[in-house]
Amino acid sequence: MTEQFAVPNERRENQRFKLSVPLTVMVEGREVSAYTRDMSNRGVFFYLAIADGTLLDREFEFVAELPPEITLSTYCHIRCRGRTVRTEEISINLTGVAAEILNYSILRESASTA
Repeated sequence: MTEQFAVPNERRENQRFKLSVPLTVMVEGREVSAYTRDMSNRGVFFYLAIADGTLLDREFEFVAELPPEITLSTYCHIRCRGRTVRTEEISINLTGVAAEILNYSILRESASTA
């Protein structure tokens, strides 16, 4: 599920992981479901419904569920404060959002249900 990948002429300084995990974005008193394309310790790219993409104009909060492959232990939820860097219309129904992670905290660890 996770893999590091290199992009020609890459300008990012931090290692990115191709990672599809669920996100819950909190904006304007709402919780919006999304999922990631890739993540690093400083940024994230995620997808959400195109109608919800217009809500993300500056800073926002989100919660991500990181799998054991990343945490090297159990599933872990992290709460992040982010800032939108850019948005992309991916399809008629989907918006891509690139965001800088400003800070984060670990919420809890939970056991995986098999």
